[in-house]
Amino acid sequence: MATDWLGSIVSINCGESLGVYQGRVSAVDQVSQTISLTRPFHNGVKCLVPEVTFRAGDITELKILEIPGPGDSRKCGDLQQMETGIPGVGCQVGPSQNGTGKVLKKPISSSAPQNIPRRTDMKNQDIIISPQQQCSKSYMDRHLEALTQSKGFRRRHNSWSSSSRHPNQVTPKKSGLKNGQMKSKDDECFGDDIDEIPDTDFDFEGNLALFDKAAVFEEIETYERRSGTRSRGTPSEKPARYRHDENILESEPIVYRRIVVPQNANKEFCTDSGLVVPSVSYELHKKLLSVAEKHGLTLERRLEMTGVCASQMALSLLGGPNRLNPKNVHQRPTVALLCGPHVKGAQGISCGRHLSNHDVHVILFLPNFVKMLESITNELNLFSKTQGQQVSSVKDLPDTPVDLVINCLDCHENAFLRDQPWYKAVVDWANQNRAPVLSIDPPISEMELGIDAKWSLALGLPLPLGERAGRVYLCDIGIPQKVFQEVGINYHSPFGCKFVIPLHST
Repeated sequence: MATDWLGSIVSINCGESLGVYQGRVSAVDQVSQTISLTRPFHNGVKCLVPEVTFRAGDITELKILEIPGPGDSRKCGDLQQMETGIPGVGCQVGPSQNGTGKVLKKPISSSAPQNIPRRTDMKNQDIIISPQQQCSKSYMDRHLEALTQSKGFRRRHNSWSSSSRHPNQVTPKKSGLKNGQMKSKDDECFGDDIDEIPDTDFDFEGNLALFDKAAVFEEIETYERRSGTRSRGTPSEKPARYRHDENILESEPIVYRRIVVPQNANKEFCTDSGLVVPSVSYELHKKLLSVAEKHGLTLERRLEMTGVCASQMALSLLGGPNRLNPKNVHQRPTVALLCGPHVKGAQGISCGRHLSNHDVHVILFLPNFVKMLESITNELNLFSKTQGQQVSSVKDLPDTPVDLVINCLDCHENAFLRDQPWYKAVVDWANQNRAPVLSIDPPISEMELGIDAKWSLALGLPLPLGERAGRVYLCDIGIPQKVFQEVGINYHSPFGCKFVIPLHST
């Protein structure tokens, strides 16, 4: 009868949607074609409900993992498999727990193994029962009778030769493995009892809180100091990690203050590598340029060097290779260049010429004057040979925001220019344009800055610039080291492999 299978441990596969259930058979109903499991596991995790009921149409595969014999508690291995091909999905909870007939799929955390039974030293084969047929003794007898006729087994007195086996159990074939080896493997894999599996989660956070790392490390350091472990050369710290541009073997300590000015600097900066760069006064900076010009670093050379460095920095601010490449011709950047009628303006015109040569749309603003400086005239003559646009009225400047504004309006001298109507109009336009501003060689006093800059570019050595100058950069304009020494500055180049470096306030 069907009651003969009560107490057996089975594995029921309900397809990919519902997964695999394992448990002990508690009831088999031939009329309704259902089978119930107690203490079920779903995909290796213990279920919340104590009993689950399955319909025959929902089962795709059924394996009998343990068949308890009369008066014998020994567990059997897998029985011989019988192929079935009945697809189905869905299962329902027993009516004693949930009358809705739905599965409670929320599992609790458990360390239960995927395979429930503990195998013995016998290697048996699984029996797969078709869910569309009745799970009864008569049905099993028919299958086992056919199996015995095909396999050559003997049946005596409606029972098998071993009295300790179930009446419907198949005698397995002998394998080449020894019983001792098989038993040790089975105990290692299936040695845990399902009744001893804890139902609660392990408290990792609470267990970790029991370990006081600070106290343990302090105890280790105290022990090392007392025992003299560190003095004997045992490393107490992790070895230093070096970058690709750092020297591993250093012959002498690094000197970070390599530039010394004759007077106390009002403000000091430092480079990315930590070198200290002091600021100089405008008088000392003017003297430095004058001595450099006397030794051959003429104004034309200085303008060209300043224009190259300023344009290189502007190209980086505009996006560099990500923006300026042949595939992005539709994203041609626009730069508004605001210049005054002085040497600082000539530096801006030189920068605009190099930007225009790099396919940047440059709009140069320069007010009309009856007489211009020779340096400005020469730079304008070269700029006119490019595709850049020159305007002298604020009305000709673009109404929409540009990509970058380069400010060369202010200078250290000629303060009367700030009172001119064109100067005020250009300052108002720049403040309303909402574009970032790069200021080239700005003056010291913050009162002279009509336009707040985001970046400022200093030449040779920085001036003590204020907060309105933004982030300060320093460019190398080619002044030789002996020229610095002639004006009383102990100089060592902080540029390294670059011509433009950022400076940080100390």
